Amino acid sequence: MTPKSISGFIAQRDEEGYKNQYGKVLIVAGNSMYGGAGILAAQGAVYSGAGLVTLASDPVNRSALHARLPECMFLDWTNHGLLLERLSQFDTILIGPGLGLDGVAYTLMEMVLSGVSASQNVIIDGDGITLYAKGDLPRPDASLYFTPHAGEWERLSGLTDDCETNLEKAKELGATVILKGHRTRVFAEDEVWQNMYGSSAMATGGMGDTLAGIIAGLMKQAAEPIEGVLAAVFFHSYIGDILAKKRFVVLPSQIATELPIYLKIFSEMSESAY
Repeated sequence: MTPKSISGFIAQRDEEGYKNQYGKVLIVAGNSMYGGAGILAAQGAVYSGAGLVTLASDPVNRSALHARLPECMFLDWTNHGLLLERLSQFDTILIGPGLGLDGVAYTLMEMVLSGVSASQNVIIDGDGITLYAKGDLPRPDASLYFTPHAGEWERLSGLTDDCETNLEKAKELGATVILKGHRTRVFAEDEVWQNMYGSSAMATGGMGDTLAGIIAGLMKQAAEPIEGVLAAVFFHSYIGDILAKKRFVVLPSQIATELPIYLKIFSEMSESAY
């Protein structure tokens, strides 16, 4: 994943574009202990340009979300009826950041995975991967994406870091796998994409939550969901590297804040410009 290979994935916006055409994202994340994970994921989705973003979370996180990110709507995840009723309204559902591993988290996973349709995209991240790896949750009808770090991938696949075997396992799972690391790789059908950016300045809590949110936010904006995935991985690390030139540590929220600037730059540059 380089600037040249990513160029063209993010197009300029239609002058008459409206919010519904840029994606409706639901993020199911953030229990009472890890509310920040849900908020960071929501920030990633909003700042990447998704038209409408809703965070379904523990009700204790409502005030913090509205204080930090008023552009994002809130849904109390204890209201299961409303959650199920709204589920079909979203193009993309991200579930798992800061979800926890208790019965509440398991019930939410089961509800979402059972309730989505083939026309939707489902991204499973963080605790959601650990719960799914136990093997007793339904495989959703939707297009499926996993965003594991190395430990989560080993729990999900039983594999260590071997490129060819990982691609075969991704096919077996019927999913696209975004394997996070120093050089994040994406396993999609018959292709393996490797990111060329990222540094230890980005090694801080919430970085993966923000990436998952950016992926969710860009899926509907690209011509194909996989282009949104690749663009998200690229911009997340590319911006992180630029910020790291003047910072000892780069915070996830700083990357999200810079994201609209770089999306604008890339959307206005043709491939020949690189």
